[in-house]
Amino acid sequence: MNAGIIGLGAYVPEKVLTNFDLEKMVDTSDEWIRTRTGIEERRIAADDVNTSHMSEHAAREALKDAELNAEDIDLIVVATVTPDNPFPSVACLIQERLGAVNAVSMDISAACSGFMYGMVIAKQFIESGTYKNVLVVGAEKLSKITDWSDRNTAVLFGDGAGAAVMSKVSEGRGILSFELGSDGRGAKHLYQDEYLFMNGREVFKFAVRQMGESSMNVVEKAGLTKDDVDYLIPHQANIRIMEASRQRLELPKEKMAVTVNKYGNTSSASIPMAISDALKDGKIKDDDLLVLVGFGGGLTWGAVALRWGR
Repeated sequence: MNAGIIGLGAYVPEKVLTNFDLEKMVDTSDEWIRTRTGIEERRIAADDVNTSHMSEHAAREALKDAELNAEDIDLIVVATVTPDNPFPSVACLIQERLGAVNAVSMDISAACSGFMYGMVIAKQFIESGTYKNVLVVGAEKLSKITDWSDRNTAVLFGDGAGAAVMSKVSEGRGILSFELGSDGRGAKHLYQDEYLFMNGREVFKFAVRQMGESSMNVVEKAGLTKDDVDYLIPHQANIRIMEASRQRLELPKEKMAVTVNKYGNTSSASIPMAISDALKDGKIKDDDLLVLVGFGGGLTWGAVALRWGR
């Protein structure tokens, strides 16, 4: 039996920062941001709300959806590049708050690819029989590492969290195949010093190529074709990059999740947040074949072919 998702949750802060708000902060315009990125607004966490708080909200929703108690969780993996502190891990903080007393807890750092890395880690522990239930969280407070005077990056990022409870699922469902990758030669193009830095041109070229390739690779590894794909859930970084993946799979526009317009780029949180929105909108049903694909600083990338359902 494969490991799959049995419960999902998401959280976004209340504060909305629109493109029109940004026009007053940096030399930019709503039209420039929309046409180049697809972003119209993003959510910004309050000063007293950190990554662990957003993670906790999303995790509680995922546990409720999975119909499990916190004590049922054996492992917590939090993917984030914006932990509350260098240590303790966000995973340890939410373990205590949730009451997940039986869980081993750790954070991982793979930037925007982090949620896929977390899913694949969970898959190994579940399918080996080591752990039964794994909580995987992708959460970021990117607003605290964004230079709000830099118009190249200030327009892109937002805050939020998504969480999935993973366990064994019924025959034919769950993770059918995956691909993870890293290329440290590209580290200089996307990193955090005091603030987040991005060489947009180089990252764009890498992402357009890698997202399309990885999407096709996981479909083929699963012994399927692009005609079998029901829904594409790309990392919500930039609508033009997302469109490149959709076109590579030859999917109609209605078969791709788009939340970048309302949340911006939320890094490791973007894919679970997008799945949550799609489920609430009735766009995903049992036995649909989903392709999840993302890229991030490192440079890293990851993709998963997932048959939805318990």
